[in-house]
Amino acid sequence: MKNTDDLPHHYKLGIEGENLAADFVASQGYKILHKNWRFGKKEIDIVTMKDNMLVVFEVKARFGDYWEEPKDSVTLRKQRNIIEAADAYVDKFDIDMEVQFDIISIVYRHGKKPELEHIPDAFYPTL
Repeated sequence: MKNTDDLPHHYKLGIEGENLAADFVASQGYKILHKNWRFGKKEIDIVTMKDNMLVVFEVKARFGDYWEEPKDSVTLRKQRNIIEAADAYVDKFDIDMEVQFDIISIVYRHGKKPELEHIPDAFYPTL
């Protein structure tokens, strides 16, 4: 793993959150295919497969939830970007299965274990 000492605090939080989320999804039986897969400037945090379905995870981590719940920061614009990247992923790897979009929300509170929430089918591609 690369050295994160020189990264800004919010980047470290994102990396830690994505690692925690990856451990969680693996423990739930998902096969991780890629982490931080990029399509241009768009990124998919975690791409997995389970039960003949491609599951794309967006991970949001925050210290506290006084501004907003992390899951609430996945705006319609962000959803469109994730869906576009997922379409490119499916095309690139010639995948013929249904795609599901999930969110993992992680809230860190001082001195406590992180609170992780998995939201299956968090959003859907629009026609």
